[in-house]
Amino acid sequence: MQTTKLTKEDILPLTCSRSGTCCFGKAVWLNPWEILCFSKEKKVTVREFRDFYCEFGGIKLRFDGKQDNKGQQACSQYVDNAGCSVHLGRPLACRLYPLGRQIQFNNSEYMYQGDQFPCLNDCAEVLELPKMSVGDYIKAQEAGEFEKAQDEYLIIMQNIADVGFALLLESGLSESGDTKTLAAWRIIGNEAPEVLAVRIGQEWIDYLMIPTITDTTQNPVVFAQKHNEYLLEKAQEKFGAIQTFEELHEASVLMIAVALHLAKGLGADTKGIAEHWIETAKSHGALE
Repeated sequence: MQTTKLTKEDILPLTCSRSGTCCFGKAVWLNPWEILCFSKEKKVTVREFRDFYCEFGGIKLRFDGKQDNKGQQACSQYVDNAGCSVHLGRPLACRLYPLGRQIQFNNSEYMYQGDQFPCLNDCAEVLELPKMSVGDYIKAQEAGEFEKAQDEYLIIMQNIADVGFALLLESGLSESGDTKTLAAWRIIGNEAPEVLAVRIGQEWIDYLMIPTITDTTQNPVVFAQKHNEYLLEKAQEKFGAIQTFEELHEASVLMIAVALHLAKGLGADTKGIAEHWIETAKSHGALE
């Protein structure tokens, strides 16, 4: 599919007609900060929001509402003739839509996919509304704090993976001639999120998506940093005393699975990331 990259100065028909068509048939991936924001706006616990309104352990918003005339189901938070019921708590994907965002060399890049601007497919009336620059649109959507959360969780993803690397490379496991750990990493990189959630198990899914953090700060960077500390503490608690190569293998595979599950919730290419990690481990002596 064609991708059009944008600058913040580009002018586009970004003024929303509020028809609600973008609330149907989408895949909205989530990070833990976004579940917290949703739960606050919904006035439920993070566990309740995750369990009732998310899929795959919390990394995807459930779309199980009424169908539109194309047979697409509405977001679980959409209210007919009213719109989003948790608008102030909506995640980055909703704030940026129809734009996408990726990080290249520590810089944000924005884009849209398709042969024409996505809103024109169902909301041609936006052509009659004032146009906006990409930068003004992002500012108006108050996306800044959510972008910070996304960026922090990309760092956490790598930190979790680093635990998996250490369990393989610094424990004697790779030097033992182990070949099945990297093979398992490759399998994980190709697994569907529903399969990966089962592989990880409820305990680590909860650590990842609904952490026990008593200070529910409004600052996404602080929250993410506390979550990072929490995850590393859990890894030390669970794996600090293991000794057998089989236990090390299982722990390494689990940590890579957790990192890749988070990556999926961040909208990343899990297969590509897994392949990169495999090649990195092999460059440090691991075998496959």
